[in-house]
Amino acid sequence: MRLHTWLLAAAVAAATALSGCATAPPAAPAPAPASGLAELMERAPERALIEGIRLYDEGQYASAEVSLKRALDAGLASTRDRATAHKLIAFIACTSAREAECEASFRAARGADPAFELARAEAGHPMWGPVYRRVTAP
Repeated sequence: MRLHTWLLAAAVAAATALSGCATAPPAAPAPAPASGLAELMERAPERALIEGIRLYDEGQYASAEVSLKRALDAGLASTRDRATAHKLIAFIACTSAREAECEASFRAARGADPAFELARAEAGHPMWGPVYRRVTAP
């Protein structure tokens, strides 16, 4: 029993002494600067997404859908951007009585970004809310 206590005390003392000598881990390298908006606007997919969002916000849904699909076809870099494009296409499809396309677009949004969720107000919408809930039901 005495030997055990002595070994424990020695281990604690050694750990304490060594902790003062330990070197700090090297600092993580600085993250690469994020692309700026001007740089992103040079990419056709991102320009098409921004145009699609603008058209959607202005109520020009047919033109918005064309731009959003063009953005997806051109290869949006961000998973979140792809999910956003699919979400807006789902909204347009649902309000155009194209429920199967609405559902497929919500599924595509979840496929693009597994963390995709509608905002609370969006999820409560009477036209696309039920479709979204069906798609996200366990």
